[in-house]
Amino acid sequence: MRHGSRARFAAVGIVASGALLLAGCGAANEAPPSGGAGASNAPTVSGTIAGAGASSQQAAQEAWIANFTSANSGANITYDPSGSGAGRTQFLGGGVAYAGSDAYLKPEELTQAQTRCGGDVVEVPAYVSPIAVIYNLQGVRDLQLAPATIAQIFDRKITNWNDPAIAADNPGVTLPDLAITPVNRSDKSGTTQNFADYLKVAAGASWPYDVSDAWPVQGGEAAQGTSGVVGAVKAGNGAIGYADESQAQDLGQAKVKVGTTYAGPTAEAAAAVLEASTRVDGQGQYAFAYKLARDTTASGTYPIVLVSYLLACSKYPDAATADLVKAYLGYVISADGQGVAAQSAGAAPLSDTLRTQITPAVEAIAAGS
Repeated sequence: MRHGSRARFAAVGIVASGALLLAGCGAANEAPPSGGAGASNAPTVSGTIAGAGASSQQAAQEAWIANFTSANSGANITYDPSGSGAGRTQFLGGGVAYAGSDAYLKPEELTQAQTRCGGDVVEVPAYVSPIAVIYNLQGVRDLQLAPATIAQIFDRKITNWNDPAIAADNPGVTLPDLAITPVNRSDKSGTTQNFADYLKVAAGASWPYDVSDAWPVQGGEAAQGTSGVVGAVKAGNGAIGYADESQAQDLGQAKVKVGTTYAGPTAEAAAAVLEASTRVDGQGQYAFAYKLARDTTASGTYPIVLVSYLLACSKYPDAATADLVKAYLGYVISADGQGVAAQSAGAAPLSDTLRTQITPAVEAIAAGS
């Protein structure tokens, strides 16, 4: 089983106040992780914005909001971790000012977003974390699984823990004669989409399904949200699921085969995959979406990685909303904001190189029509 656990946050949204700088971009303008006001001559922002989306971002969002609003006079920000699909739907319909999504916008969604925004969409990575293959198997502390084995378990082709395929991945380990209970997300989920994308690329013919944010295998046990999957796996000996590593609590986390070795879900290994990935063309000048290198065999990488984006408009009808969204997103992608996410949620901080590339997209947010 996993040793130790990080403190997690339970609240969904936070309303607080204080004073912070407007831009949140560049070291001189970033709020300190403790929520201090920063430079005394920095402008402040105020107003109310709501966000919704990926539950994987929940712990990080609460920490970001707490630090930002504690240093921001009159700022009121909430985030509903309703799931990636629900968040995108609310954003596309104009129900929230910004959204968190574990998958970049599809072509039809991008068209809707451009219509809603009246111009370009801002789409930037904000939260990078490995997706852990979590399990509850009494007596087995260090489980190893090859991609094809994982795929067949979740496709319900491998149904018992002492199956020869699992034994081959775990030489010398005594595996119980116990039924496997795979647990998947019941809601549309970016975590599901990222996990399925990994299986499609890495497991080949062992995963015959199209990639989608909806789970493709019928039957079995399903649970709502990341917390639901974690709770279901914890509740049953023999259960296995997938969840953002930051919320895996004290469950076992399988090492997955990468090349000829097995790698565990660490922030450093997740960040290494993003660095090896390529930007998706055609999303727009302010959209930074990435085709992830799921098939990497490089040592030190963990390819079941989740890159969670923040979605916003480059134009908002009023200056107060534009300024607040710009300042908040600027803080999130700043070195300080990324440090807060690493400390509170175990996320992998964005590299300085990537931050330099995406900062102009956030800085472009303004009032307009």
